Formats: sequence, structure tokens, C-alpha cells
Amino acid sequence: MVKGDYTVGNPKSRIAVVTLASQINPSPEAAIWGSSKTENLGVEKIIVNIISNSNIRYILVCGTESRGHLAGQSLLAIHANGIDEKGRIIGSEGAIPFIENISREAVKRFQQQVVLLDRIGLTDPDEIMRIVRKYKYRGEAYQDEPVVTVSQKKRQTTFSVLLSGDIIISEELVMDAASGIICEAKDF
Repeated sequence: MVKGDYTVGNPKSRIAVVTLASQINPSPEAAIWGSSKTENLGVEKIIVNIISNSNIRYILVCGTESRGHLAGQSLLAIHANGIDEKGRIIGSEGAIPFIENISREAVKRFQQQVVLLDRIGLTDPDEIMRIVRKYKYRGEAYQDEPVVTVSQKKRQTTFSVLLSGDIIISEELVMDAASGIICEAKDF
């Protein structure tokens, strides 16, 4: 497990709950319950925590999306499409949908292990609990052992010339803050 805004419940439960930007009281009937507000680190933490428990087979994605980041839509996109060779979540509409700290293998395991229940926008606690109870013991645990993922820390690169207002996204990408255009660092 990695640090984050979540509560661990019943580790034998088959369902996890992601409440996106909404704060909804957790239930001990879910394996893990927490919020996610970003399409990059938030999605990475969800993946790492899910694949560390082979009992989790479903993720209820509910609550209100975080503006601009679209963590829920990005979670659905990475599950459906994975990441490209540069770590970009294929099909994500989030502002900075790049996965930098986990491997493609971890993403593939996540895709294979769980089914996402897309209920983005749902904030009714009673309906959320109905879904948790429906799925908490459904099916069998994933056949493979849990995966403990170690963060792949990227080495820091220093840029000799930075233009005023530019934002470094990663060692390969920069964003021109004035235009909102993201491009490869070598293009600058």
C-alpha cells in the first residue's frame, strides 16, 4: 500500500471504492475506500493499492470529478486502453495524464485483475452501499499473487535555459503556461 487519502476496510472484500473529488464516509465492507483528484499520481496510487490485494476484483468509481484533472475518466481510460510508450494514458482527457512512477506491467495487471463500475457522478451513500454489498463477495480472488510495486524514481534533469512561465512536466515534456501547449523538452 502507498500513502494516500483512503481507508482500508475488509481486505477479503472483492470491491474497492474510489469517490473521486467527493468526500463520502467510508464503509468497512469495502477492501479500500478513498478519493482521487488527479489523473496522474492519483491514478498511480489506485493501481498500486489495487494490485497489492488479489482479492479486489471490482472498483466502484463514483463521486464528482475533479475539474480539469478528470481522475475518473482517466482511470476508465487507463483500464480500457493502457499507456503509450511515453507513459501517457491513452484516451485520457485530463490535463496531465502521464504515468511516471509505475511500470507498464503494473498497468496490465490492473487491467486484468479488476472490472470498473462506472458510476461517476453518484454521491448517494445508500446507493453506493447497495453496490458495495452486491459486489463485496462476488467471484473469486485474482489467480496471481499480489504485486508490490516499487516507485520508479526518475532522475532529475536540469535544463540550461528555461523560458519565463514554462512548466516542466517530466524530463521529456514541458508546457508553455501562456498557451497551454505541451511539447517535448527537446523542442524548446
